[in-house]
Amino acid sequence: MKAIRVHEFGAPEVLRLEEVADPQALGGQVLVRVRAAGVNPVDTYIRSGAHAVRPTLPYTPGLDAAGVVESVGEGVARVGVGERVYVAGSLTGTYAELAVCEEWQAHPLPENISFAQGAGVSTPYATAYRALFQRARGLPGETVLVHGASGGVGTAAVQLARAAGFVVIGTGGTDEGRKLVVEQGAHHVLDHHAPGYLEEVIALTGGRGADVILEMLANVNLDKDLNILAKGGRVVVVGSRGPVEINPRALMTRDAAVFGLSLFNASAAEWASINAVINTGLENGTLRPFVGREMPLADAPRAHESVLKPGAYGKIILVP
Repeated sequence: MKAIRVHEFGAPEVLRLEEVADPQALGGQVLVRVRAAGVNPVDTYIRSGAHAVRPTLPYTPGLDAAGVVESVGEGVARVGVGERVYVAGSLTGTYAELAVCEEWQAHPLPENISFAQGAGVSTPYATAYRALFQRARGLPGETVLVHGASGGVGTAAVQLARAAGFVVIGTGGTDEGRKLVVEQGAHHVLDHHAPGYLEEVIALTGGRGADVILEMLANVNLDKDLNILAKGGRVVVVGSRGPVEINPRALMTRDAAVFGLSLFNASAAEWASINAVINTGLENGTLRPFVGREMPLADAPRAHESVLKPGAYGKIILVP
């Protein structure tokens, strides 16, 4: 099969399309014929060697995919050969024509969801749900500010928050992106390039501030976020590309908190809750993955460059 392989940590150029042996599903495992693979920022951090998770070299990147079950190992009962599935994690990597995952990582893909959409489900929606409900303990009626709401995690967070009864404020850096945020269900959309845009959060909340902030670029925004929190407010750091200096007094005066987030820390019970919500949302149409761009598998280096650029617009998908 064809697969992207990484032989050394480094820049996007280390992503190479190669011919490798087909993987096999062992007991409790599922082999999926990949029709689409999702590209996430975390994939780039792992590839560069900057992430805490450092796979044994060489490896095939990718956590998310959608496709058709090719074969199953002994004892697998939840999915069968020929079924459409989306993949929430993989043992062999998803930037490939075939991928092996554990049985619990393969989930039915409803007919109303395309393979490209399915490849954009797991990491974005799991991250958004974990941030809103498992870390911030968000409640219906609270106000949530979603930074970078036009990206993969951002659009997922807007949909989940709106469905759960939050007042949703999203930000975007382009006219196209802000229009997308409105379409996903945000009540208010702000231009995060506009001077003083965060002051609008105070005005929109009647002076209270945001109860929950999902922060995609903490090294730029975190210190400013603390000054627009409501009392008891919570910031969840979903992404950061460097250090940041903050004034703790902004937390102290509000009894506020900052939480970090990594999907790799989610427990089996937390994953069970995450998957239950995602599966139901896909079935009933509450969750609608938005694909911004599809690229051939060989363009993985370009995809890794694009996923970190400003002006995020939905998910980037690789097609084998």
